[in-house]
Amino acid sequence: MLRTETEAGSRRPPETPRSTSTDLALIASFAALIAVLGIVPPIAVGLPVPITLQTMGVMLAGLILGPRRGALAVVVLLALVAVGLPLLSGGRGGLGVFAGPSAGYLVGFVLGAYVTGWVREHLETRLPFPLAAFTAAVVGGIGAVYLVGIPVLVWRTGADPVAGLVFLPGDLIKAVLATLVAVGVRRALPDR
Repeated sequence: MLRTETEAGSRRPPETPRSTSTDLALIASFAALIAVLGIVPPIAVGLPVPITLQTMGVMLAGLILGPRRGALAVVVLLALVAVGLPLLSGGRGGLGVFAGPSAGYLVGFVLGAYVTGWVREHLETRLPFPLAAFTAAVVGGIGAVYLVGIPVLVWRTGADPVAGLVFLPGDLIKAVLATLVAVGVRRALPDR
């Protein structure tokens, strides 16, 4: 007889099995959500990389879909951007965005969604869900994205590495908003 991780002594609840079509629909929906968040006009901050709401979509993908599906949602979005669809904030798209100063943030989006989901999964059995979700959004949606984004920004522009921290106040607000949405989804779908 097979035992689940929970029966074997792990604190982590087993994942609810889903069909492939459900997974594909969720991944596509979150790729679309991140694209829609790009409709909100970017805020210029004196760097060639603006503040956008798309980072919040990355946080939500990780918090709600988990690491694998959250990262895949971002990969789908970036694949569509690469073929030329103007899905990034400001109507940007095409391969050129992957050679510009925001390239590191775009790659960081994939890592950010994965880390956000991973951290949430590992903390939610130890902490109240809102705290686990907020911590995951900060560690993955901010920390992991900055880990790739700031070095590429510095490399492509020669900017001071500290200049990348200009995004921090807005990203903390996005982490709070993403947490509130994730808590609402959790309440609406408790046996998710």
